[in-house]
Amino acid sequence: MIQSAQSPASKHKCNQGIRLSVARKSWDEYFMAIAELVAERSTCLRRQVGAVIVKDRKILSTGYNGAPRGIRHCSEVGCLRKQLNIPAGERHEICRGTHAEQNAIIQAATFGVDISEGIVYSTHQPCFICTKMLINAKISKIVYKKEYPDKLAIGMLLEAKIPFVKI
Repeated sequence: MIQSAQSPASKHKCNQGIRLSVARKSWDEYFMAIAELVAERSTCLRRQVGAVIVKDRKILSTGYNGAPRGIRHCSEVGCLRKQLNIPAGERHEICRGTHAEQNAIIQAATFGVDISEGIVYSTHQPCFICTKMLINAKISKIVYKKEYPDKLAIGMLLEAKIPFVKI
């Protein structure tokens, strides 16, 4: 009698019909997908941004862009930047919202979480203000998906020698 060679996994009834190898996302793809999910909480009318701070493949903090806690959102009162026709990448101080990266840093600080040497996954390239904060927070790398028109931020990251990677 001839027996077919079967792997130990295929002998078990519970494994039949189930693929044993699955194409997995890379860590960068995985954490970026989470940042995109976080961005869905954004209340910004112009751009929904999400950020995730990770160290040793563990999520430390998340943030999305929107008005500060207890303040009416732009979805309720309108976008001041749009009303004043302010282009993207300029006059960041004229905005009701706090950026996703800022909120992720604030959340970590609120709960006493050390984010130094962490990696930031952001749906968008950080602006100049967020870049300065990420440098001072000792972030080791920035991974982003969409570009943002802020040459000052790129120059500062290059000077600080912090890798920033678009995926």
